[in-house]
Amino acid sequence: MRRRERRMWQLGLPWALALLVTAAASGPSAEPADPASIFADLSPAELRAVRAFLMERPELGLSPSRGGPLAKNSLFLVELLPPPKRSALRFLEHGGARPRREARAVLFFGAQAEPNVTELAVGPLPRPSSYRALPSRGGRAVPFWARPMTRLEYELLHRALVAALAPLEPLLREATGFGFQNCSERCLTFSDVAPRGLGPGERRTWLVIQRFVEGFFLHPAGLEVLLDHGDRDPRRWAVLRLWYNGRYFGSVRELAESHARGALPLARLPEPPARQLFSSYEPRGRFSGGTPADDAHGAKVCEPQGRRYRLRGNRLEYGGWSLAFRLRSSAGLQLFDVRFDGERVAYELSVQEAIAFYGGHSPAAMQTKYMDAGWAMGASSYELARGVDCPETAAFLDAHHLLDADGPVRFRRALCVFELPTGVPLRRHFDSDFQGGFHFYAGLEGRALVLRTTSTVYNYDYIWDFLLYPNGVLESKVHATGYIHATFYTPQGRRYGSRVHSHLLGNIHTHLVHYKVDLDVAGSGNSFETMDIRFENISSPWSAGARVVQPWLHREPRRREREAALPLHRPAPRYLLFSNPRRRNRWGHRRTFRLQLSSHAGPVLPRGWQEERGVTWARYHLAVTRRHENEPSSSSIYTQNNPWDPPVTFESFIRDNETIEDQDLVAWVTVGFLHVPHAEDIPNTATPGNAVGFFLRPFNFFSEDPSVASRAPVIVRPLDPPACSRLHIQRWTPASPGPCVDPEPFTYNGTYREV
Repeated sequence: MRRRERRMWQLGLPWALALLVTAAASGPSAEPADPASIFADLSPAELRAVRAFLMERPELGLSPSRGGPLAKNSLFLVELLPPPKRSALRFLEHGGARPRREARAVLFFGAQAEPNVTELAVGPLPRPSSYRALPSRGGRAVPFWARPMTRLEYELLHRALVAALAPLEPLLREATGFGFQNCSERCLTFSDVAPRGLGPGERRTWLVIQRFVEGFFLHPAGLEVLLDHGDRDPRRWAVLRLWYNGRYFGSVRELAESHARGALPLARLPEPPARQLFSSYEPRGRFSGGTPADDAHGAKVCEPQGRRYRLRGNRLEYGGWSLAFRLRSSAGLQLFDVRFDGERVAYELSVQEAIAFYGGHSPAAMQTKYMDAGWAMGASSYELARGVDCPETAAFLDAHHLLDADGPVRFRRALCVFELPTGVPLRRHFDSDFQGGFHFYAGLEGRALVLRTTSTVYNYDYIWDFLLYPNGVLESKVHATGYIHATFYTPQGRRYGSRVHSHLLGNIHTHLVHYKVDLDVAGSGNSFETMDIRFENISSPWSAGARVVQPWLHREPRRREREAALPLHRPAPRYLLFSNPRRRNRWGHRRTFRLQLSSHAGPVLPRGWQEERGVTWARYHLAVTRRHENEPSSSSIYTQNNPWDPPVTFESFIRDNETIEDQDLVAWVTVGFLHVPHAEDIPNTATPGNAVGFFLRPFNFFSEDPSVASRAPVIVRPLDPPACSRLHIQRWTPASPGPCVDPEPFTYNGTYREV
């Protein structure tokens, strides 16, 4: 940009807004009529319209994302900018005007003396005619060096790496059988780690050199390279340090000369087999049992009378549930206006961040502190496989992202929705007569509706689920799978993990995931308290001189934000309760929802230590804050490359210690687990045991279990007790579900007698 226009960005765009604010074009809106559409992701047409509008603004001076130099102005990201909560609720509940539909646009300004990253609100959609600058921390633009990586920068990085390592080609060929030069099908590749430096202003990345075979994440070559790519001119990029087989080198030349002299202990890797490579999914071996069904299809999900849910655009309805959903390019799944039986339970539930902090002996392992919003985990939602990632019966939905591209990109089958038999009854009881018969049996089958997507952030795959149960319970869950982030094995590495193959160390790491839960329990005015048990030692009221020890309920209202921040290094109270102080159920209790954690989270770094400043939300199991529009997220896409002075600091949300009694509250939830990789993580980490999340459970919100409205129970009563030879079976669904399960009608016996 020219000097005068560059000044405009620093002043917050008033000059541009004066030029660009125009009346919206008249004409019919392309938006669907369903109110949930105010939260819908931008359509391909809207994404193209925003891009075209911005590309045509001469004062922005934008160039295409692909090709060209790094020192250019470009459009990096376009996604929905959700409406303010107040205007959304005015529309949803009071018949107010439909909120203005806007896009969030992230622009890289690299073609100026003081490069930066600026975010704009662009609208109104579907025909944008104006933009304005979105506020940034302290009014400062995001520094250019903190920007996420782009495909162009990766291409330039690969080119620079290949050129710089040319003197090491003999070493690499001898040690690995692979190389960078004229390599055809025996090429080397790299994985990069982050943060990209040790302090603000740096863009220096450790690159792990790997053999490019199936599952290359498990094939490090023993070489790691620190490359400085902070300059906007790639000709000034340089290799600063190298690590090979446990030793550091100050330059490529030093390592090459050490090899030429025969002074370098080579780590010679075995030739990878043509088939059944250890990092592949190809079957190998047999189970010792060898059951006849081992080579047959397993159990499947079916819908004998068709789908029991309704999917209309981004509106999902199931039983008493209804919600709107979207898939953000930046951070993934986001639910809005979550209701049960017509009452809103939460205004927003969303994934905020997923991190994995590592330890190791090699520099790449020491430096790896992944913050996956910075890798656009929402746009890493690749196609779901029917029958594997989701049942064959699932409804699949595409997603469209405009991220580091010159137009919308369609991600086929990025989300799926399906009803899932849980395999365990929602409720059941066998009422024994204790004489070999029974008074009655009753049970309600367990079912849940699942909304699912995945994020494949390079090596790791996260499976994101929201589950809706018929008793008013909502579960949020994430499974971790995919390839471990592994480094080259050295004996010193065993302090930081497990040897999982001949030249492979599985490095210790902690996964943490952060969620935003904007609860509206019987209204927006809520209070928070914790509850657990304590014990009392009292005199027995019926036996003189005897004592009784029993539990009692200890309730602790949390009146301010600091009191409601529960530190991760201490166990959290077991009942975390959000209630409406002015609304009661039939029995006089405050209408309440309980937040129940399913987590094994632990600290990732000491408080205040360098990169920990970027993840201050990870200090707490739970933090409850008063809701503010200027605190929409706990992290950002820039934190990965600037954790030392991040644009969003979660600790500032609770620093002012506001009162949280009878207020619009947000629960910020941290879940996670420690992962010490082991041999069974080869080829991939498996999902069993690697899932964490939380439940939202009604706790005196209703006057009874709302699943009594379900028509799926079965009740069996004997007509001739105690013989129980004639039974009265009651059910409110067809006797036979259909051909996809046992076609015989439901039967029951219930007796337990000697034979």
